Amino acid sequence: MEHSVAQEISNFQIYLAVIIFLATYAFIITEKINRAVVALLGAILMVGFGIVDLESAFTHHVDWGTITLLIGMMILVGITSTTGVFQYAALKSAKFAKGDPIKILIVLSLLTAFASAFLDNVTTVLLIVPVTFSITRLLGVNPVPYLISEVLFSNIGGTATLIGDPPNIMIGNAVKHLTFNQFLFNLTPVVVVITLVTMVLIYFMFRKQLTVDESQKQKLMALDENEYIKDMVLMKKSLIVLGLTILGFVLHSVIHLEAPVVALAGATLLMLIGVKEHDLEQVFHSVEWVTIFFFAGLFTLVGGLVDVGIIKSLAEKALDLTGGHIPTAAILILWVSGIASAFIDNIPFVATMIPLIQDMALGMNLPVDAPEIDALWWSLSLGACLGGNGTLIGASANVIVAGIAAREGNGFTYMQFLKIGGPLTLIALAIAHVYIYFRYLTAFL
Repeated sequence: MEHSVAQEISNFQIYLAVIIFLATYAFIITEKINRAVVALLGAILMVGFGIVDLESAFTHHVDWGTITLLIGMMILVGITSTTGVFQYAALKSAKFAKGDPIKILIVLSLLTAFASAFLDNVTTVLLIVPVTFSITRLLGVNPVPYLISEVLFSNIGGTATLIGDPPNIMIGNAVKHLTFNQFLFNLTPVVVVITLVTMVLIYFMFRKQLTVDESQKQKLMALDENEYIKDMVLMKKSLIVLGLTILGFVLHSVIHLEAPVVALAGATLLMLIGVKEHDLEQVFHSVEWVTIFFFAGLFTLVGGLVDVGIIKSLAEKALDLTGGHIPTAAILILWVSGIASAFIDNIPFVATMIPLIQDMALGMNLPVDAPEIDALWWSLSLGACLGGNGTLIGASANVIVAGIAAREGNGFTYMQFLKIGGPLTLIALAIAHVYIYFRYLTAFL
């Protein structure tokens, strides 16, 4: 009797968790209410109904590393932006592209992809977006195509290396033989192909929207970029600290400091040496607190699905369908990860998938580091990272850019992003499918 009652309570919590998640997600899509408020409300309901324990939410589900990294980089970029260096870089970039809006789009997109391979995606977009706004203001063109393109390429570029995206870091930590060079050798080739294909498609999507007359180009070319530097001393300090911070990210495996610590250390150092006490309040205003609270709510919301076993159950069923057949498992993991990561945060999803793939290997009498199952790890990485481009809440960078764009008065909706990101994600996953099949799976057939 007691077991029956407990089972009914458990089932009730599962249904309730799904209802809360779907209702919250629906409100986020409609954008009738601020997404941070909606996410926090969903999180409160998860805790209030006992689906998520409050202590578990704070200690397990909310990724404080991500939030700390965000705050640190927002402070760093906020201080640096007051020096005028982004406007300077913007004008330099625009002149390099001869003031052609579509060429500027290509330059900034490729720059974003390259930077995201070696820096956190969020860090990359926080550095690129201020430059983008400066350029588009100078040319008088709509910044939204640039912003959406940069989001897409930050997620694509981040797929290429071990340090480019959190799912890759998690996989690398779990499977020790998948080193930085292994990621580079196995993932970079397909990322280059996806980058080129996506760039061509982006060009045809936006080329008619991005036109300016010759007089605007000439006016831009005549401007002196040096006039945009407002504080040379602070600019030098900011660039030095920013450079040291980026170096810290690249060398994190050598210095044994995680990215959030490096970011916060950089922000603190720059505030100490470059900001007067009466200006500190303005510095903290540069933090996108709406985005920070949205993440906190979203982490707790997804944590509810984790705690009642929904994510694990879905992943287990997906793996059960394969019957231990590696080629079938690899392709299924790629597509399930890609589609799931478009709708839920890829970090808890990957955290659930890693032990399941390890269990699957043991069930086939293979060690977890067996080369035979490497295809499963590459499929998980490609699916989870590329899937972030599917929707506006698919990856951290998407949410960050959307928040900044809204504050600047050039926001874009969930559906606007979906119309572009959705099809391009399916194309990227299809390319990854072909790549995985011919590079890793033909030997099993």
